[in-house]
Amino acid sequence: MKVAVVGATGLVGSKMLQVLEERNFPVSQLIPAASEASVGKSVFFKGKSWEVCSISDAVAATPDIALFSAGGGVSLEWAPRFAQQGTYVIDNSSTWRMDPNIPLVVPEINADSIRPEHHIIANPNCSTIQLVMALNPLHKKLGIQRLVISTYQSISGTGVKAVNQLENERNGQEGPMAYPYPIDRNCIPHCDVFMENGYTKEEMKLVNETRKILNDNSIAITATAVRIPVAGGHSESVNVKFNSSFTLSGIRQMLSQAPGVVLQDNPDTNLYPMPRFAHDKDDVFVGRLRIDESQPDSLNMWIVSDNLRKGAATNAVQIAEFVASKILVES
Repeated sequence: MKVAVVGATGLVGSKMLQVLEERNFPVSQLIPAASEASVGKSVFFKGKSWEVCSISDAVAATPDIALFSAGGGVSLEWAPRFAQQGTYVIDNSSTWRMDPNIPLVVPEINADSIRPEHHIIANPNCSTIQLVMALNPLHKKLGIQRLVISTYQSISGTGVKAVNQLENERNGQEGPMAYPYPIDRNCIPHCDVFMENGYTKEEMKLVNETRKILNDNSIAITATAVRIPVAGGHSESVNVKFNSSFTLSGIRQMLSQAPGVVLQDNPDTNLYPMPRFAHDKDDVFVGRLRIDESQPDSLNMWIVSDNLRKGAATNAVQIAEFVASKILVES
C-alpha cells in the first residue's frame, strides 16, 4: 500500500510517521512530501531513510492513502487533486471539517460514517477529539443538554515555532515569537484568530465539531481556549448538563467501559489526569468527576490527552486503518 504523508517534516507529520510505524500500518511505499523548502531532506521510517518530495510529485505517485498535516491552504489546494485520482485523503486541517458532504471522524465514535465515495475525510481538532471521546458514552445514555468548556492547551498545538519560543524564553534567549506575548510563566486566552462574535476560531471549533461528531445540533456549547506553557498535552475542564439524572458510580462505569478512555479519578491518592502522564500515549484520560451542586443533573470533569497523538496523528492513522481494512479491501 502506497501512503503519502503531506507535511512529513512538521510536528504532526513526524508523529504520523512514528504512529504508522508503531501500529505496523501496511506501508509498501512511503511518499513523504512537504513544501519546496523541505524537498530533498530525509525522514526515517522503519529504519530506512526516505527522501522528501514535492506535493506535486506525491500526487503523481498515486498513493492509496494520503495523510495531510500541512495547513489549511495546502489542503484546500491539494486534497481535491489527490481525491480526483482515487486517493483517500485524511486531512488534519480545519478546511473540510464542517463540509456537510465530508465525514468528520473519530473512529471509536463514527467510523461508520465513512463511505467508499468519501475520498476526503476530515480529522477533527485536537481538543475536540479528546472531548468527544469522553462525552460520547455519556451522551448516548443520558443526553447532553449543555457544555461549558475551558481548555488549557499546550504550545505544541501551535507548532515548532511556539515550542522554540518557550525554550528560548526559559533559556533567556531572544528569538521569533509565535505568540503576541511571552508564554513562559504566563497563560494566553487566545488560541487561533478572533472571530466577529468575540470567540476564537479554536473555541468555535469545539462548538461546531462536537455537534457534528455527536450528531446532535441541539447541544448548547460555550468554550474558552487558553494557551499554557506546557510542551505537550491538552487539558479541559468541562461542565456537562444532562437531560437525565445520573450517579457518579454510573458515570464511572460508563467511562471505564469506553474504548480509548482511561479513568483516573481518586482524590484520596491524588490520582487525576495530567499532561506529563499522558505524554506519548494514545488514551484519553478522565478524572476529577464531581456533581455540580449549583444546578441539577450536572457534572464537572477533567479531560487530558496527548494532542499530537490521539489529538492528531493517532486519530488520523486509525482512520487510515479503517479505510484500508473496510473501504479499500471491499472495493
